[in-house]
Amino acid sequence: MDSSRFDRRAFADTDHAAASPPSPAATLLMCEPAHFGVTYAINPWMDPAGWARDDHALAAAARREWTAYRRMLERLGAAIELIPAAPGLPDLVFTANAALVLDRTALLARFRHPERQGEEAHVAAMFRALQARGIVDHVFALPEGVVLEGAGDCVWDATRQLFWMGHGPRSSLAAREAVKEIFGVDVVALELADPRFYHMDTALSALPSGEVMYVPGAFTAAGRAALHERVAPALRIELGADDAARLAANTVAIGDTLVMSACSRRLRGELRERGYRVATTSLAAFQRSGGSAFCLTLRLDRKSARGEMRRTEAA
Repeated sequence: MDSSRFDRRAFADTDHAAASPPSPAATLLMCEPAHFGVTYAINPWMDPAGWARDDHALAAAARREWTAYRRMLERLGAAIELIPAAPGLPDLVFTANAALVLDRTALLARFRHPERQGEEAHVAAMFRALQARGIVDHVFALPEGVVLEGAGDCVWDATRQLFWMGHGPRSSLAAREAVKEIFGVDVVALELADPRFYHMDTALSALPSGEVMYVPGAFTAAGRAALHERVAPALRIELGADDAARLAANTVAIGDTLVMSACSRRLRGELRERGYRVATTSLAAFQRSGGSAFCLTLRLDRKSARGEMRRTEAA
């Protein structure tokens, strides 16, 4: 991999080999909502005036919902790493946007909107700490002028060994080449067409058994065609308007359990027929900012087949 044009933010390589406990079902980065609130509007879900009218109650609801969500993830076997909350960074809680992580390599996000650009230094410091602890090996920054809002716009599909990358509202198409170069995997770029679904993770989820759950109207015709080209009809789960509005695509898979804020009875039944368990926990306060279950986590332990092969060869 030629990574010379990337800013590599890494310490010297360290031998982290040691006896360790059994691996968790997933390792997730989260951020407590100590400073969460809807204080600006950068997507159609956000209504700062509406939030301000009931600020204390909504902030308390966000803390309750986040705590219940974290406990659910831990019960499912996930290990949680916490990035410290920071005043003035209300959307830091949406850690999916912080970076893109695969094969112990992290590519730090660069945000389009000034309101979120303050998160970048905070996230970089967190990843330096994760690297020092041996949770990630390498940390890169994007080339100058390229915008990519982390895993929020790059959803990993383990079945097809590729990233589904959203571009248009938040991330630039040029990010596709950066992701391919850093991670050495295929990247399929789909243009997002509906401002309500401003990140890929609000519109698409790649499920563990190969299905792709998505909102058809969130993509351009060309984007839908590219998706259909790679996903067989039997593996497509199209979300209706009701589930799209619940952000049901914004789901986290822990084993065969799909964790989401809410879904229709029809969708729950279809997912059960396909062998999944559905676990719901209300995240209504966060939906006021356009986020839900996936947005509130960043998976730190994803592995590609190529990465596993390299590790086997090195061993």
